[in-house]
Amino acid sequence: MPIDDPHRSSHPSSHPSYEALVAEGASVPTEGWDFSWFEGRASEERPSWGYAAAKAERLSRATAALDVQTGGGEVLDFALGKVAETSKVPALVVATEGWPPNVAKATALLRPHGVAVVASPEDAPLPFADAAFDLVTSRHPVAPDWPEIARVLQPGGTYFAQHVGPRSVFELVEHFLGPLPAEQSSARHPDRERAGAEAAGLEVVDLRAERLRVEFYDIGAVVHFLRKVVWMVPGFTVETYQPQLRALHERIESEGPFVAHSTRHLFDVRKPAPHA
Repeated sequence: MPIDDPHRSSHPSSHPSYEALVAEGASVPTEGWDFSWFEGRASEERPSWGYAAAKAERLSRATAALDVQTGGGEVLDFALGKVAETSKVPALVVATEGWPPNVAKATALLRPHGVAVVASPEDAPLPFADAAFDLVTSRHPVAPDWPEIARVLQPGGTYFAQHVGPRSVFELVEHFLGPLPAEQSSARHPDRERAGAEAAGLEVVDLRAERLRVEFYDIGAVVHFLRKVVWMVPGFTVETYQPQLRALHERIESEGPFVAHSTRHLFDVRKPAPHA
């Protein structure tokens, strides 16, 4: 899970105490995928392909679209807004989301576009009929359910998504958890996901991957990030990880921003049409 609205800046000139920074990071609401709070406190490079704008272009050519694990709906809202500026939006757009606070946020944000947000657990079958959509999109799904994606796509339909890759922000994760086994650190590898898509009968038209620089300028940003992206350090609390937090705070104060790297890959996948 990523820092979505990066704005690089120097470390703030004022120096709040460790306690004040941690308290601030622990108090900021975590609903949705709006990362604007991180401005000036953390940054992440964007992938070169510009997923949100590319998603808008795909939506402009779709008739029935599904956005899986939409979060707070922010990316779909942006894409539909771009489509509405130049062309007609698809006749049907539906989104799914599993976390109740995000369901409420996405519903409010996407209702003006006529989008229905369906509450659906991330590990549940998609609650739609076979071949219901000609476009399925997703930005940073927890794990792609390739058989379900293949089932709800129409023949000739497309899955267009940006996934989180292997060892994303692992410099930060391993600061708190220590070295992780190779099996865990290689999860989400694009080659594994390609194999999963092909096993479900899908054709991978394009697959691109990038490694991107991430910087954290203060410990408050680290705390908020780990509270928001909860699978990075499962069960994270300030109380449990006080020693690691304080050590990282001192490192940032003495050496400057903590640098990590995120990994992202772009999938353009097609469900083959039956032969005549």
